[in-house]
Amino acid sequence: MPKKLAKTPKKTKSAKSPKKENPEREVVEVAELLSSEIVYAGPLFRVCHDKLIEPGGKLSERDVIRHNGSVVILALDRSKNKKDPWIVIERQYRHAANQFLWELPAGKLEAGEEPLAGAQRELEEETGYKARKWKPLVEYYASPGFLGESMKVFLAEGLIPGAAHPEEDEQIELRLVKLSDVLRMIEKGAILDGKTLTGVLLYARLLKKARKK
Repeated sequence: MPKKLAKTPKKTKSAKSPKKENPEREVVEVAELLSSEIVYAGPLFRVCHDKLIEPGGKLSERDVIRHNGSVVILALDRSKNKKDPWIVIERQYRHAANQFLWELPAGKLEAGEEPLAGAQRELEEETGYKARKWKPLVEYYASPGFLGESMKVFLAEGLIPGAAHPEEDEQIELRLVKLSDVLRMIEKGAILDGKTLTGVLLYARLLKKARKK
């Protein structure tokens, strides 16, 4: 009797590995907006109900908060210690969070206002400080699932103190805190504000990277 040939095991389909692409080369695609209805308009933002065709062809409806955008200022005093500069931070009550929060100075842009001009205005209004040197650090979206607010973070150095003149509804406690102490506050969970986490942690990373060069 001829010997039976052993069956070749069937190849199992392996899960497809993700495509290896450089995200910096990604082609920007936008949705086709079919209609947009303002369902609420207030002094700070408006809420729109949008009907659209998403990239890829999916028909969708979204409720989106539209906003002029905001600026955030990481104001640094490096005069005493360049490796561990002092940072201007604020403490104020935030009703949406139902608590006091430590934050970097920040504020909304006026319609048509240039981001740098808005950052300079907000820093002086809230803290009294002016700065000799300005540099963009990063731009991000805090909650892009429903909030269209872009937040642009600026570095401000060469601080010149002055008198603050915040808006009537702003009660702000100002502090100058060393970067190392702010990082410890973050590690302990004492800072919960997203713009402050983003700005401080990115700056600390860039500072550490610059030291290695």
